[in-house]
Amino acid sequence: MAKNSAISMLPVLSLVLLLSSRASEGSDEYVDRGLLSSFRASIDDPLRSLSNWVNSSASPYSSTGFCKWSGVTCDNSSSHVAKIELSGKNISGKIEASIFQMGYIQEIDLSDNKLSGEIPRNVFSCSSLRRLNLSNNNLTGPIPSGSIAHLETLDLSNNMLSGKIPEDIGLFFSLEFLDLGGNVLTGRIPSGISNISFLGVLTLASNQLVGEIPRELGQLKSLKWMYLGYNNLSGQIPSEIGDLSSLKHLDLVTNNLTGPIPPSLGNLSVLEYLFLYRNELTGPIPRPIFGLQKLISLDLSQNSLSGEIPELISHMQSLEILHLFSNNFTGKIPNALSSLPKLQVLQLWSNGLSGPIPEGLGKQNNLSVLDLSTNYLTGMIPESLCGSGSLFKLILFSNSLEGEIPMSLSSCKSLRRVRLQNNRLNGELPTGFTRLPLVYYLDVSSNKLSGKIGEQRWDMPSLQMLNLARNGFSGNLPEGFGSENLENLDLSENGFSGTIPRSYGTISELMQLKLNDNKLLGNIPAQLSSCKKLVTLDLSSNQLGGPIPASISDMLVLGNLDLSDNKLSGEIPSNLGNVQSLVQVNISHNRLHGSLPPTGAFLAINASAVAGNDLCSKDVATGLPPCKGAKGSARWFLVVCSLAALMATALSAFAFLAIRQRRRFVPKRVESQDGAWEMHCFDPDLPRSITLDDVLNSAKEENIISRGKAGISYQGRSITKDIKFFMKEVNDIDMFDSPSLKSEVLELGKLKHPNIVKLMGLCVSHKNGFFIFEHVDGKSLSEALRGLSWERRGKIAIGVAKALRFLHRDRSPRFVVSDLRPEKIMVDEKDEPRLRLSYPGVLCTDKYKCFISSVYVAPEAGETKEITEKSDIYAFGLLLVEMLTGKSPADAELGVHDSIVDWARYCYSDCHLDAWADPAIRGTASHGPNEMVEAMNLALHCTASDPSARPCASDVYRTLASVLRGSSCVSALKFSSLA
Repeated sequence: MAKNSAISMLPVLSLVLLLSSRASEGSDEYVDRGLLSSFRASIDDPLRSLSNWVNSSASPYSSTGFCKWSGVTCDNSSSHVAKIELSGKNISGKIEASIFQMGYIQEIDLSDNKLSGEIPRNVFSCSSLRRLNLSNNNLTGPIPSGSIAHLETLDLSNNMLSGKIPEDIGLFFSLEFLDLGGNVLTGRIPSGISNISFLGVLTLASNQLVGEIPRELGQLKSLKWMYLGYNNLSGQIPSEIGDLSSLKHLDLVTNNLTGPIPPSLGNLSVLEYLFLYRNELTGPIPRPIFGLQKLISLDLSQNSLSGEIPELISHMQSLEILHLFSNNFTGKIPNALSSLPKLQVLQLWSNGLSGPIPEGLGKQNNLSVLDLSTNYLTGMIPESLCGSGSLFKLILFSNSLEGEIPMSLSSCKSLRRVRLQNNRLNGELPTGFTRLPLVYYLDVSSNKLSGKIGEQRWDMPSLQMLNLARNGFSGNLPEGFGSENLENLDLSENGFSGTIPRSYGTISELMQLKLNDNKLLGNIPAQLSSCKKLVTLDLSSNQLGGPIPASISDMLVLGNLDLSDNKLSGEIPSNLGNVQSLVQVNISHNRLHGSLPPTGAFLAINASAVAGNDLCSKDVATGLPPCKGAKGSARWFLVVCSLAALMATALSAFAFLAIRQRRRFVPKRVESQDGAWEMHCFDPDLPRSITLDDVLNSAKEENIISRGKAGISYQGRSITKDIKFFMKEVNDIDMFDSPSLKSEVLELGKLKHPNIVKLMGLCVSHKNGFFIFEHVDGKSLSEALRGLSWERRGKIAIGVAKALRFLHRDRSPRFVVSDLRPEKIMVDEKDEPRLRLSYPGVLCTDKYKCFISSVYVAPEAGETKEITEKSDIYAFGLLLVEMLTGKSPADAELGVHDSIVDWARYCYSDCHLDAWADPAIRGTASHGPNEMVEAMNLALHCTASDPSARPCASDVYRTLASVLRGSSCVSALKFSSLA
């Protein structure tokens, strides 16, 4: 609730008499002061930005003292308030209507705060107002009708305003700037906007607007910026848009626009930015478009455009950015691109382009990003690509390029990311290519490269990922790579010989080391155990001899170990089975003897992973001959398992009966020093384990876990029983006046599922409240994922899918999680996830709309602020992408991609697991790499932009379970389009 200032605490009658007496004397200044004080009394000011609104140096009865208040500017000639500028002051509360009753005010700026509630209906009653900015708040409700004849700027963007754009919006005749973007506005774009003849900026983006773009907008001759993206607009782009002769920026992205691009857009002679991506546009690019000589950025990506890119593009001499990727363009890349002097970013990936890369590309350009991947390009890589000296991203993978890597790239010191894999490149790595100082990602795998790279000097201090796999390199392995940051090293499937360098043990950040399928000799260096972050070690299919180093057991996060098809001898180190992180081991086809360790990953090891040795085992399932005493042990193991199964059945039956016999929840009234409290106990053990005093004593600063808009979270503890619990403060206690919300709390208390954190109780007084949840020992999902194999991550994903299936299908009423993100999921030591559901205000049932802000929110929810079951599926898809790739939606390193979904789809199209899979999980799938490929396919279906195209929770669980059993091919499932 708002904290009142000193003047707001005066008796109301006295304030009214004061204002009326001063007004009767003809002093409008006193009215302004009173109206400002009324506004101040209605808001909360935690940063005390308005502290001098009370403690002014002037007399409290002075008529002009308020002119010195923070954020208040008066007219010098009349001492009336002319401007209120309180942007970014963290003020909250509802906007008091009094602020719009000032007779002389010209500008009000309350942007970037936390103001809530509806915009007062009298907002447009002040005829003197010229500029109004209420953007970036939490305002709700409709946009009030009305108009101000002289208003020049109206900015209501980035709130939660709903309803339709008022039909009388066209009465704002003097508007030059109109921004209603980032709300939940519905309906069509009123054609009356065309009456605002002075309008220069029109932004209606990121709403839920439908229907066609009005042709009447072509009458806005002063318009310089039109931003209608991220809506549900349909139909064709009106040809009348081509009449907007002043237009510099046209943005219609992420809609459902169809048909061809109108040739009339070529009439926009001063246009600088043309963004039409993520629509359903078809046909070729109209030839007049290439006559836009002032165009700086052209983005037509992710449509269904076809035809060739003509040489006419040479006329676009101002072009800096060209995005035509993910279309159906064919033919050659035009040579004319080489003549564009300002071209910096060229992205043509995922089309049907063929022929060579233009010979002079990069020579006269200012190229920094070049991505031509996933086409049918042939010929050689031009020497000129780094002509500007600014090229930092070179992406040419999955083409049919031939010849040697250009020598010129060896001196391209600006390069940071190089991906040339899946081509037909031959020859050696150029001299100097191994000494590029900024390259952090280098992938030249799956080519025909050769040479003895161990004889070259490697000095790449920024290198994090190096993949030279599936080439013809020979000779000794390089002793080092000059980088302390190397995380992923793949030199597999080449012809390397000699021994494994001991120096590899000094690569402290290494998480994946693949040297398999070479001709390596000698022993496995014990020094590799110093790589404490190593998750995957694959030395298979070499000629390594000697024993398995016992020091491997010191690698505490090792998850996948493959030593198969070598000449290793001796016994398996007994302590290797004690590595808890180890989930997949293959030691087949060596010369090992002795007993298989009876612990850890060896307990349920596949028979094929130990074949071809002279080993024995106490577990008959391994296919190995039994060691002494194995039969008795196996029989005893079966007996124990049977007894455990019977006990589990009995406990389950008992739990079922206990639940059936539970009575309705009856609140318990408890008195404290703060007054009366109601305790709603959803867990019958709660009254005996946690008292009201435990709850109140836990609500202290030192117990705070997190702060958020929804309230403060605490770690609680019962003093008498020494029981931990988690509690969440209720911010808005008035919500319990709503019977529907009370009912939802009761429903939340009834939820019982092994993958959902249990709500134990609720404590409510007349001014405060706390939700009490059970304590879960474990880590949040984001913390737990580090170092886990895919098999363990898959188990977590299955648990989350089970919870969603239960909430969406098995409950009545059905629940929507609404805030499914890693911080809301706890993972225990058995890799079982537990969802911590939010409470009303953030909780959603099928009866209640909910509003959240998160990078895990679905696109439609980000625009409409309404969460549905399909929004949960989208969030689950993001979680699955994160489990597979190690990247989160908040990752900054997504290159040119707008979102983690775009990046995942782009990388997935590469069709190579190593291009996107987290190094920590590669090779850890129980049924091979295809398991992770199919899981990614499912994730992409879950994150389809169209909610109706996403599978339901039951399908997600069934499919994921089938994938993890190795019996599914998700790519063949007919969920719907991913577009």
